[in-house]
Amino acid sequence: MHRVFTPYKGFLDILKYLVRKPSVVGAEHPFFLCLKRELDELGIKTTLYEGLLVAQGSDPQCGMLSAHIDRHGLICTGPNEFQYAAFMTQNRADLTGDSVSEQTYTAILERFVNQSVQAYEPWSGSYMGLGTIEKAYICERRNNLIFEVKGLEYLLPGTPVAYVDGLSYKQGLMSSQMDNVISAAMILYLYRAGYQGTAFFTAQEESGKSWRFLLEWFRRFDISTDRLLVLDTSPYPTREDADRQDVVLRTRDANAVFASPLTKEIEERCKQMEIAYSYKDRYLEEQNSKLLAEGGGPYSLGSTEMGRIAFSSGGKIQGTTLQLPTTGYHTPKETVRADSVAKMLKLLESMYVK
Repeated sequence: MHRVFTPYKGFLDILKYLVRKPSVVGAEHPFFLCLKRELDELGIKTTLYEGLLVAQGSDPQCGMLSAHIDRHGLICTGPNEFQYAAFMTQNRADLTGDSVSEQTYTAILERFVNQSVQAYEPWSGSYMGLGTIEKAYICERRNNLIFEVKGLEYLLPGTPVAYVDGLSYKQGLMSSQMDNVISAAMILYLYRAGYQGTAFFTAQEESGKSWRFLLEWFRRFDISTDRLLVLDTSPYPTREDADRQDVVLRTRDANAVFASPLTKEIEERCKQMEIAYSYKDRYLEEQNSKLLAEGGGPYSLGSTEMGRIAFSSGGKIQGTTLQLPTTGYHTPKETVRADSVAKMLKLLESMYVK
């Protein structure tokens, strides 16, 4: 294993375990229960709500971390018919075709061909069988990704189908369906290392709904904060673009400006710890300037969980994001540098583990 991970073998064990657990958007309950059991064993208080698992240690105010736990996959919608689960569980009007993620998956449809998939019972997580994607295409009439799957013809509508996943490592690069199981693994690792603050694990981020579950919790207890830290991955078109930084920050997204002292605090820590960082919103603005100069259309600045909750709370809930730069976004082979993961863990430990 790569030498930088010697101190983080425990993290790798957690990640390898979690990537094998299916968590298709809209059918995350079995994954919630998996996390709940792991946290309960550590003596961390856990509370399960609709679309949200809340973990609280002995000092809930010492930190607020959040990560969505849903991953892309399929859902059976009829006899031997499978559609992209995220599109079936969201308001389709949220997708206008100009976001980075949308433009990414339309360019990588061929990567899904020959992908092994597994069906599971959406409440218990019980295994229901294996299949193989034979074809993936965009149906313009239904405005969705359609998949032809061999081996799961017997499934009933509503059954979730996850990509068969596992962690691979080659030449300093880690690959799996990283978004966003890697962030959940990081939070669980921090609790094992001594973190005693609060963490939120949210459902249906890929369908644009996770922020609603999170905002409901803050409103339920009349809590406000400016120190919510949302962990995630961030897509880049090439390995060269991704490798320019170890971690990715933001000052805003398409919804709101991130008005939190955390952003500058993280930037200063990165400088002190010699961790390369960049701002994704500034990167996208630079890309848009180039596109406009060439007569093209601009990319969206992206819609994040942090931006949506900041906007919808009227600024009562503020914070920032910390992301890993990846390639192969929204595929079972999303890839990140092992060095980036190790440095992000080191950064988070310096902030939250005393």
